[in-house]
Amino acid sequence: MFSLSQFPLPFARDALEPYISARTIEFHYEKHLGGYINNLNNLITGTEFENMPLADIIKNSSGKLFNNAAQVFNHDFFFKCLEKDGNYAPVPGQEKIKSDIRAAATPFFGSGWVWLLSDGTVITTANADTPVAHRQTPALALDLWEHAYYLDYQNRRADFVDIFLEHLVNWDIVSKGLNS
Repeated sequence: MFSLSQFPLPFARDALEPYISARTIEFHYEKHLGGYINNLNNLITGTEFENMPLADIIKNSSGKLFNNAAQVFNHDFFFKCLEKDGNYAPVPGQEKIKSDIRAAATPFFGSGWVWLLSDGTVITTANADTPVAHRQTPALALDLWEHAYYLDYQNRRADFVDIFLEHLVNWDIVSKGLNS
């Protein structure tokens, strides 16, 4: 039987402290992402989706199947974009990118995502929606669901967004995504 599995985190569970606690990583990565992966595997078993790549499942599904597949992709991508205070060469237009992401995240209502796309555009998606569903290529993901920040920042989403942009983005990943 085919089964999607959880990728290993590219950092230790406590590596993002003090910006994101090990407890938040435990709940967010292990419980939330792990739950989406388990749900997705249960939903695709014995179906035409069973051996499809994740992007194809997203593009060809709806309802619970879409929601779980998209959230697996979204979270997977978000975690791969994280690095604590890395020493990276600046990305051209980096300050504008940060400004555009803040401008998109600040008024965002509810649960969802802010994305920097490979063409430099910043967009938001609600709930489980993902650029992949719209045949767009992301370069950076910012998770705006409360489980991403609430244990550390409570209702201060703007503080989390600032910390993310100033201390947690792996700009090397972003640079590669912008050049794809």
